Amino acid sequence: MLKKKAKIAVLVSGGGTNLQALIDAQNNGIIVSGQIDLVISNKEGAFALTRAKNANIKTYTVLKKKLGSQENFENEIIRILDENEIDVIVLAGFMSILSEKFTSRYEKRILNVHPSLIPSFCGEGFYGLHVHEAALKKGVKVTGATVHFVNEIPDGGEIIMQKAVDVEDGDTPEILQKRVMERAEWIILPASTEKVCKEIISK
Repeated sequence: MLKKKAKIAVLVSGGGTNLQALIDAQNNGIIVSGQIDLVISNKEGAFALTRAKNANIKTYTVLKKKLGSQENFENEIIRILDENEIDVIVLAGFMSILSEKFTSRYEKRILNVHPSLIPSFCGEGFYGLHVHEAALKKGVKVTGATVHFVNEIPDGGEIIMQKAVDVEDGDTPEILQKRVMERAEWIILPASTEKVCKEIISK
């Protein structure tokens, strides 16, 4: 029997702009094969939680410092995911590296968006503005974003989609970050989420 919709959990740490792009895509009929069922934050009071509540999406906060270890932290997230029968996990600005034990449990079911064209400017230490600073320092003329499956290697999983964005004269890391979000991340993250959900429910 075909599942009607894949259940999506979004993991967040901050403002939740990519979460908002996913919520908007769901409302606009771009994501139809999946439904965002819950949002988990590893930071108390992250604005992403407010975005989720405004969209009537269930929220959880899981704090590593309260749980005492990475293993306990991941086990609590797994418990929540399993309890809610989650099919697909989207990392939307989630600032915590997940262990191989966690990622192998959800093989080809965890998606992440990275603000460069992998394999450029990726891996450990390359996140947020650091990525755009590195791109500008190198003088690249084209950058972009990549959505990939998550494995135990930071930014090391199989690529699902990429979109290029031009670097313009006078760009600062902040200006470039905004352009990459608007012209790449917010387009390919929802599209990739739909693609993966569609594949899962048609199996």
